[in-house]
Amino acid sequence: MAFDLDHVADLALFARVVEQRSFSAAARQSGIAKSAVSRRIRLLERRVGVQLLRRTTRSVQVTAEGARLYAHGAQIVASARAAADELAGASTALRGRIRINAPVTFAQMYLTAALAAFQRDHPEVELELVTDDRMVDIVADGFDLVVRVGRLADASFVARRLAVDRLVVVGSPAYLTRHGRPTRVAELVHHNCLHYLLVPLSAQWRFGRERGPAPGKSTFAANDGTVLREAAIGGLGLAVLPYFMAAPDLRAGRLELVLEGSRRAEIGIYAVVAATRGLPARIRTLVDALVAWFARPDWTATTRALP
Repeated sequence: MAFDLDHVADLALFARVVEQRSFSAAARQSGIAKSAVSRRIRLLERRVGVQLLRRTTRSVQVTAEGARLYAHGAQIVASARAAADELAGASTALRGRIRINAPVTFAQMYLTAALAAFQRDHPEVELELVTDDRMVDIVADGFDLVVRVGRLADASFVARRLAVDRLVVVGSPAYLTRHGRPTRVAELVHHNCLHYLLVPLSAQWRFGRERGPAPGKSTFAANDGTVLREAAIGGLGLAVLPYFMAAPDLRAGRLELVLEGSRRAEIGIYAVVAATRGLPARIRTLVDALVAWFARPDWTATTRALP
């Protein structure tokens, strides 16, 4: 039988004629002329060397050889249709993996609870969370979704704002008792200002138009916000932190606000994807769920029901 994969389309057309018992119906479904269907079936019969169909003016009957070929051809057609359906369904079905990147502390304190609630509602979605305070390349590093805290500099990606927060200056009661409580930005020259290594010191301790003198000293630095928070709690110095990070310690009295109102600039918390076109439903649904979760952020409570 002289038949190869280049003629699978003709085999699919033959299967359609058999199923419809009509050249006309097969032609309508295929979007081609009835004469074209007849010609291709004749060529198919010539290639396989046997008659596949018996044609009359009123009906189309399948020969024994045609039935055997149809049995094999129907399996190929069914497999192709299943593959196409699976690919089409991949954009709508809530299943598959989502690879996420987020800052360490925000993930620990708030994001993981939201992701856990999402996965309870969608158990077929596999979540992979990689935490890192550094900016990552969402495409080059293979992430589906990146959560970022701060201002977005890259306009080539698509971002949805989850919440708005602000930066605050905090110190422990013990530190403030020993070194005094600054009431003006200029007084920071007399304090140990802890340094977040991923941001230049001058930018970290900038107070709008009132930049004031550079901090007098900075004897402790770290590239992890949680470490800086713990250093501040331990009395090593003053720290600039997002309010969401300091809120539980402020409530418990482990930290106190300093120079409140001096840092007026807001910072955003965003869900970032490379593009929205063709975005799988599982990722779109997760972003929508995160927007709902953080719509009214209460940084003093970390467990809520996902809307």
